[in-house]
Amino acid sequence: MAGRTVMTLTREAPVATVREAPPRRRRHDGLTTALMAGPATVLYVVMLVVPVGLAFYLSLTDWDGFSADPAFVGAANYARLLDDPELRRAALVTLLVAAAGTAGLNLLGLGFALLVDGVSRANTFFRIVLFYPHVLSALVVGFLWSAILGTNGAVNNLVTTWGGEVLPFLSDPAWATVTMIAVLVWAGFGVNVVLYLAGLQAVPHSLIEAARIDGATRWQVFRNVTLPALGPSVTINIVLSLVTLLKTYDLVVSLTAGGPAGQTQTVAYLILWNSFHDARLGFGSAQSVILMLVTAALAFVVTRLRRRGEMAVHQ
Repeated sequence: MAGRTVMTLTREAPVATVREAPPRRRRHDGLTTALMAGPATVLYVVMLVVPVGLAFYLSLTDWDGFSADPAFVGAANYARLLDDPELRRAALVTLLVAAAGTAGLNLLGLGFALLVDGVSRANTFFRIVLFYPHVLSALVVGFLWSAILGTNGAVNNLVTTWGGEVLPFLSDPAWATVTMIAVLVWAGFGVNVVLYLAGLQAVPHSLIEAARIDGATRWQVFRNVTLPALGPSVTINIVLSLVTLLKTYDLVVSLTAGGPAGQTQTVAYLILWNSFHDARLGFGSAQSVILMLVTAALAFVVTRLRRRGEMAVHQ
């Protein structure tokens, strides 16, 4: 009996080895993979690679958007960027909007996510309310707040009715910039709430309960348990907020139109203005290439810094 058992095991052992697929099967699997990935690859090339390549090519020309044969000017458009005071002003406004807006989006997003965390009808209702502004078009949001905060808007009509002076929400450069940032945060922080809520679901409740049993306060639990566990969510939210705010233009169009006196123009708004209003598509393309490179660089730096911070916390 023992000998027969050993011989049976010996004959069955080769069955467990992995056999290499025949060439025809490998070709079939490769063709299936190519067909499955083909539509996404074509969409990626058509929607991203081709426009980026075309923008870089146009940035080396003086094309006005109408002529059939644009003249090649090399790096002349990039050289002009260094001496453009309007672009420097727009870059400062864009960086201010990106920095302040990213901070506001994440602070409000995390704060409200902590408030509406948990399963209840009230939390479900407030989640919908908080996310709803993001559903609206940025152009609609801009026109809405322009009607509310404009010189003849609803707020100033109430203020003057009560005997006060008109508040320059959109007519003073400093006020207009702050107003624009506040509206951007109001319209977008619902997405951050959703992402932070998803991150809160992944926080181990056992760690929270253990910290509470050890006598930790709610602030200590949040600082030492919840916030470190939210590291990936914080990274995603910061990068998404930063990239979105760096290319802000539609809300500028409907809220301030770049005014007063061009003081709220962002780089993205200036790109569209130069490209289509001034018919300098080559110069606008050079600006767009620089904006793309700066956005990619900032996103990479922020991601690396956040990853280092996460690794330091977990060590």
